[in-house]
Amino acid sequence: MEDNELIILHEDNHVIVVLKPQNVPCCPDESADDNLLDCVKRYIKKKYDKAGNAFVGLVHRLDRPTGGVMVFAKTSKAASRLSEQMKNGGFEKRYLAVLCGCPSKKKATLENYLRKNSVNNTVYVCTQTEEGAKFASLDYEIKNESSGLSLAEINLHTGRTHQIRVQFSSINCPVYGDMRYGGEKAVKGRLALWAFSLRFTHPVTGEKLRFMAEPPEDISPWNKFDIKID
Repeated sequence: MEDNELIILHEDNHVIVVLKPQNVPCCPDESADDNLLDCVKRYIKKKYDKAGNAFVGLVHRLDRPTGGVMVFAKTSKAASRLSEQMKNGGFEKRYLAVLCGCPSKKKATLENYLRKNSVNNTVYVCTQTEEGAKFASLDYEIKNESSGLSLAEINLHTGRTHQIRVQFSSINCPVYGDMRYGGEKAVKGRLALWAFSLRFTHPVTGEKLRFMAEPPEDISPWNKFDIKID
């Protein structure tokens, strides 16, 4: 991504909160494409005229096709404290997703055990006793329906790879644009998954913070819904 495309929602001496574009890696990966972490480092290096490399700590991730709010640490102390919050469930991560179809229950909790196949980077639902199984949990509420699609607000309790995509696929309501897990219901297009809200405690001041950003309403299928976030 170009440096001038970086959207900053908040910055202080300890943290920087930015908007991750869809289809941009959050950190370096095997693709070697430019990524958000390096973009933030370049921004800090230039803004503060740092002679060496700028420190930026990655404390959580978003899958490449997913856009939305991310926080990075600007000091090692902030990185350590934010990482500890992540481990202890101190982050509240809420998403919006457009689903193909509509779940039978408009409001529910999904709990599964998931296993990742590292060879093909695919995740699938498995039994609790299967080697490598990890517990995954989320709450969702259907906010609206339109043209065979539904808008779901999701509160993510665990941060497993591809978790939202796999769990909704398992109830036959895959995320719009998910060609990997969508099966026969897959609809070609940009993945309609957006991290719209992030809550955490400031690692130094102890202040409770929340940052929000709406998905791109001018892009299908988001433009099929009247989206109001709160």
